[in-house]
Amino acid sequence: MSELLWTPSKDRISKANITKFISYISEKEKIKLNDYHELYDWSINNIEKFWKCIWDYSGIIHSKDYNTILIDKGIKDSKWFVGSELNFAENLLRFNNDKTALISYRENYQPVRISYRELNSIVCKVANALKSFGISKGDRVAGYVANIPEAAIAMLATTSIGAVWSSTSPDFGIEGVVDRFGQIEPKILFATKSYFYGGKHIDNQEKIIAVNKRIPSIQKVILIDEYYDFKTTSVKQMAEDNFIPFSQLLTNSEKDFEFVQTDFDHPVFIMYSSGTTGKPKCIVHGAGGTLLQHYKELALHTDLKREDVITYFTTCGWMMWNWLVSSLQIGASIVLIDGNPSYPVERLWKIIEEEKINIFGTSPKYLTLVEKSGLIPREKYYLNSLKTILSTGSPLTDANFYWVYNNVKDNVLLSSISGGTDIISCFMLGCPILPVYSGEIQCRGLGMKIEAWDDSGKSLIEEKGELVCTAPFPSRPIYFWNDEDGSKYFNSYFNYFPGVWRHGDYIKITKNGGVVVYGRSDSTLNPGGVRIGTAEIYKVVESMEEIADSLVVGKNTNGDVEVILFVVTKKDQLLDEELINKIKLEIRKATTPRHVPSRIYQIKEVPYTISGKKVEIAVTKILNGEKVDNREALANPKSLDQFVQIEKNHSIKF
Repeated sequence: MSELLWTPSKDRISKANITKFISYISEKEKIKLNDYHELYDWSINNIEKFWKCIWDYSGIIHSKDYNTILIDKGIKDSKWFVGSELNFAENLLRFNNDKTALISYRENYQPVRISYRELNSIVCKVANALKSFGISKGDRVAGYVANIPEAAIAMLATTSIGAVWSSTSPDFGIEGVVDRFGQIEPKILFATKSYFYGGKHIDNQEKIIAVNKRIPSIQKVILIDEYYDFKTTSVKQMAEDNFIPFSQLLTNSEKDFEFVQTDFDHPVFIMYSSGTTGKPKCIVHGAGGTLLQHYKELALHTDLKREDVITYFTTCGWMMWNWLVSSLQIGASIVLIDGNPSYPVERLWKIIEEEKINIFGTSPKYLTLVEKSGLIPREKYYLNSLKTILSTGSPLTDANFYWVYNNVKDNVLLSSISGGTDIISCFMLGCPILPVYSGEIQCRGLGMKIEAWDDSGKSLIEEKGELVCTAPFPSRPIYFWNDEDGSKYFNSYFNYFPGVWRHGDYIKITKNGGVVVYGRSDSTLNPGGVRIGTAEIYKVVESMEEIADSLVVGKNTNGDVEVILFVVTKKDQLLDEELINKIKLEIRKATTPRHVPSRIYQIKEVPYTISGKKVEIAVTKILNGEKVDNREALANPKSLDQFVQIEKNHSIKF
């Protein structure tokens, strides 16, 4: 049973951007909308009107107006704001003043601050440099980059001239980078030479050289990070391969710069599926849809204002980086954090205090790590500025909710949000004028017609079902790269329910309009034909004081599915018969007998993708005797070896 944990004050409600938006719609449409739920219902029943209102309300900068809002050919093939022309970067750089735009925190560096005026100037210079290299509309520019200002500048410069940006973080291995960028054939590669993580200096030069050799389309490599000199052995080779320091781009003039105008659906970002079961799919997002969706989510759902300071701990390989940088269109200040978030464990909370951050984005994994460390942020840091905490990557557990309200701040809006790389945004997220209930996402996103369906396509309330979207939305992928007949795109979302987007999440929509996420439906367990979301088990196991982390998967056995649980115990804690029985009892008490795993193993670490998601499918494949093709997509690929050992020997030796 969900518990009410937070209710917005009258002052918070009255000052919220979404309250003003409700009044705007009521006046414009000559209707009376009393609350969020009425606004949501209106938005999904008047899709065209709603997105036109977002276009108008956001003040989107455009050089040519649209002649048609929507040509409805179904979600996949619909056309939005047909005839309009705009530029993505121009909208993010609409402010040109002395207010701080970017604040950079890196390990072993002093913070760096860049104003909106400075940011505009630097972007113009880098854009002109790219043009001098022959980069033009539609060309791809890639970033193998740390989460630092140069990454945001490179993205803005790229999109300002109508080119297409794609990025990964520097902790990706060579194969992971080549599997991604090799498909899209970039002409320019921005690359971080070196960085610090957990106090350790990581030199990326050898990987950069290898990537450059493996992707023939790369004409120039722009090297970021002048802190460390080249290795002596690499200088000659790098010079021959046409490597250029980022600082050289800043010698270009700002003159004759202009934003290149594009169609609404012109490609702006190429994102990637996780690639844990094969070569990543290249998901292409359009400029206009990304702008409108991000504005809606930042301004209305997150309540971001111009005077706010926002951060989201993310790498440049996760869509939350793209989402965070879109905060520039609101005029807020963005804190970019690179390195290990828990080195030391107090690091992020100290930054929140020092920069007076208002909106802090994180993940359940990080919150659990802090909880298990014993740190109580509210006792050590002054967090008065903090008004909203966002969390995504996996479902927030009840324990995460309680820990935040007990140990961080009792009057903060804790917004669990959920969507994905596929839509470069959210399907379900927070709302500053709605209450927070434990274990629930507050609401479905405006203009997103989200339902939970059973296998027959029946819409469910207070029952578990597949997350589907049944009406067009402008931030759908415009296409997949190298998918000439559209079959990869179609098979990813539309081959289950004809014409309906099936996202691959297993959810329940509650009677009060909230959403509970149970995990990926493609990793849903089906013992005895009963569907079980993995998050239901994680919620129980990871609240136990003996357990640091866990992973649950299904193994096909005699026509059924055997539930197998892997646990990482806390230091010096042995998984003995007593603890195994305790885990099973706790799961049985909190859920059902079918949730109880038949086998429990102790492991050293849980495999995660680089964006922080548990890797259930790859482990499932190993246990079922299938091949895992792409380990490069993992943050800790060697962690899969322990499951190979378990599959062979039904045990693991430490």
